[in-house]
Amino acid sequence: MPINVESPTNKGRRARAELPGRVRRLLRGEQGAVSAELVVATPLLLLMLLAIVQFALWSHATHIAQAAASQGLSAARAQKGTAAAGSASAQQMLDQLARGPLTGASVGADRSANSASIRISGTATSMVPFLTLPVHAEASGPIERFVPDLASGG
Repeated sequence: MPINVESPTNKGRRARAELPGRVRRLLRGEQGAVSAELVVATPLLLLMLLAIVQFALWSHATHIAQAAASQGLSAARAQKGTAAAGSASAQQMLDQLARGPLTGASVGADRSANSASIRISGTATSMVPFLTLPVHAEASGPIERFVPDLASGG
């Protein structure tokens, strides 16, 4: 029965030949790849979701501000209306609608002999830390008044 005796030189060569194969197999293997992708993808996905919600809140706050400005304008444009009446009407609508999405809202009103304007500004509620989005809405229009038709003689 022959005895298989390896020389120290052959044994070292074979060990070195196997090492790169093992390393290649470990590097080529996909063990742990899903975990690494999950660690990178999950925060990015959550940040995108928060950004979408933040944009929706900002858009909703802008629509509320615009609706309140229009409501205030209709009160200020009336024939016997005043800037204070327009401001109060806009503030009342903001109190009813803007408790959540619009914070720090301020109302400004102007009325001249020919036109009226209402300005509303504030900030949208923040879902993303350190991000404050300003909200601004303005409505203006001519004053309603009765002008008799002098051409028809009436």
